[in-house]
Amino acid sequence: MSSPRDRGKSLMESSGSEPPVTPSRYESQKRRDWNTFGQYLKNQRPSVPMSHCNCNHVLDFLRYLDQFGKTKVHVPGCMFYGQPEPPAPCTCPLRQAWGSLDALIGRLRAAYEENGGSQETNPFASGAIRVYLREVRECQAKARGIPYKKKKKKKPTIEMSGGRDDSSSSSSFNFMVKDFVDQ
Repeated sequence: MSSPRDRGKSLMESSGSEPPVTPSRYESQKRRDWNTFGQYLKNQRPSVPMSHCNCNHVLDFLRYLDQFGKTKVHVPGCMFYGQPEPPAPCTCPLRQAWGSLDALIGRLRAAYEENGGSQETNPFASGAIRVYLREVRECQAKARGIPYKKKKKKKPTIEMSGGRDDSSSSSSFNFMVKDFVDQ
């Protein structure tokens, strides 16, 4: 069984006797994103080798991608600022949606390590990237008038089935524990 680190590489390598394995949509997108980021670094003047890439290059890349965005983000001076469904068009800029950027960073973070980068030096895992993504999320939520709410974690339940597969005894015990704790 291959490790997650080697999974992307093994999809691309196959012996001559086996038919090539088609990479998953995620693996294809991750490879495409990795190649796009590498091309972005090459196009910088002066060119930036991947080994010298840091979180500032990643932040510049994310800002560069905004020009290709499709999400209308109202600016604070816009009369539609804070409205989830504005009734008319406006001149506010189109940006990359927060969810798209978050997913992109996740794929690039994995690709960096799959391509020989260490977890400790991964520029996509930097605190500055997390702060930037949080600011984008909050800004876009305010512009739409929809606050982002973090999902609450469910409290773990205590289960004691006594080694039996009888789910009714387990659920009734949980019910009794809950009632006892609520008193």
